[in-house]
Amino acid sequence: MTRTRRPGISRRSTLALMGAGAMTVAAPWVARAQAKTIKIGMPTILSGRVAQLGTSSRNAVMLEVEKVNAAGGLAGRQIEMVIRDSKGQPQEAARVARELVNTDGCELLIDAEASSGAFAVHEVARDLGVFCIHTNSETSALTADPKQHIPNAFRTARQGVHDSIVGGSYAAAIAKAKGLKKWATCSPDYAYGRDTTAEFTLYLKRFAPDVEIISESWPKLFQPDYTEVVTKILQAKPQALYSCLWGGDLTSYIDQANIYAMFGQMEVFAVNMADYTALTVVKNLPKGIHSGNRYIKTFPATPENAAWGDAYKAKYNEYPTNWSWENATAVMLMAEAAKKANAADGKKLAEALAGLTIKCPFGADGTVTMRAEDHTLVGYAIGWGTTIPQEPYVPEVKAGDWKTIFELEAEWKKSKGYT
Repeated sequence: MTRTRRPGISRRSTLALMGAGAMTVAAPWVARAQAKTIKIGMPTILSGRVAQLGTSSRNAVMLEVEKVNAAGGLAGRQIEMVIRDSKGQPQEAARVARELVNTDGCELLIDAEASSGAFAVHEVARDLGVFCIHTNSETSALTADPKQHIPNAFRTARQGVHDSIVGGSYAAAIAKAKGLKKWATCSPDYAYGRDTTAEFTLYLKRFAPDVEIISESWPKLFQPDYTEVVTKILQAKPQALYSCLWGGDLTSYIDQANIYAMFGQMEVFAVNMADYTALTVVKNLPKGIHSGNRYIKTFPATPENAAWGDAYKAKYNEYPTNWSWENATAVMLMAEAAKKANAADGKKLAEALAGLTIKCPFGADGTVTMRAEDHTLVGYAIGWGTTIPQEPYVPEVKAGDWKTIFELEAEWKKSKGYT
C-alpha cells in the first residue's frame, strides 16, 4: 500500500515529498508492531523526459516488495520503501542518496539511477559504507574496474560489455551477409554512451574486421532536437548505424529521423529498441530495426517470464521495461540473501549476496548469479533480434552464449588492466 508521511513532519520534508517526487511505501501499521521495519532508500528519476525509468523501476520494486512483506519481510522485518526523485541530475542523486541514509534512516539503498547518477550514488555508498544495489547503470566500468569496487555495492543491471559481445557478434554476421562495411554511430555523450559504443564496435570489428566507422555523433543526454545529428548521418551515407540512445531520447530520435526517412536508407542496430518503453511509444515504429532484448515477455520464452510480465501489466496497466526486471531482480536477490544470512543487516546481506545464485524468471536457464569477483549480475537472458511494428515485436531472438561472453569478457578486462 502507499501512504504519505504522518503528521508532525517538517514543512521542508512535506515540500520535498510533494515537489521532489518522494514517496514512502510501507506495510500496514499492524505489521510494524510485530517487528521493526527496515527502510530502503531509492533515488531515481521520476520527472522529465526519462521519468519512465523511475516509474517502471519503482513499480517493479513495489511488486516484489509486496511479495516479500506478505511472506514475512526481510528476515522478519517489513520493508518500507522511501523513493525520491533525482530529476536525472547526478549532483541531486548524490544529495538525495545521502539524505535517505542520514536523515530518513534508510539502512539499504536501491540505486535506480541511470549511469550518470549511479557513479555519484556509488561514491555516497563508499563514503557511508551503506549497502547498495545499482539497478539501472549498465556502464561496464561501474563494477568491472577494480578501482570502483567496494564490498557493500552490487549491480543487478545488465553490463554493457555483455550486450556488446552478443550484439557485436550478431551485427557482424549480418554485416558479412549484406556487405555492410561503412558504419556510423549515434550514442549519448556520457559514460554509458561512450563506453558501450566503444565496446560494441570493438566486437563488431573483431568478428567483421573489414568494417569501418565513418561517422560518429554524440548528442547530449535529453537533447530536444536531433536535426543536426540526423543530417550528419545522412550526409555520411553509411550502410549501417549503431545507437545506444535510450528511453525518451531514443523515441524522440526515431520520430525525428522518420521525417527524413532515415531508417529506409541504412541497416539500423539500436541496442535499446526491444523494450516496451520504445516499442509502444514511437509514433511510427520502423520495421526491421535490430536490437538487443531489453524486456519483452517472450524472451526468455518461459512461462515464468510471461507470467511476471502479465502480472506487472495487470497491476500497472502497462508492460514492464528493461529497468523493471533489473529492479525486480534486486529485491529477489536481497530476499534470498536475507534468508541465507538470517539477517537484514547490510554487512551480512553483502556477505550472503556475493556469489549467490537464485531462481529468476529473467535467467537464461531460469537462474541468475551475483558474481562474487566483481559484484555484477550474470546468467540473465541476453540476445538480439529484429523488430516488427506489432506484438510480439521481436518474434525471433538469437540468444547469446554465456560461455563465449565469459571468455571474451575476461580478455576485455585484461586488455583494460582490470585483471
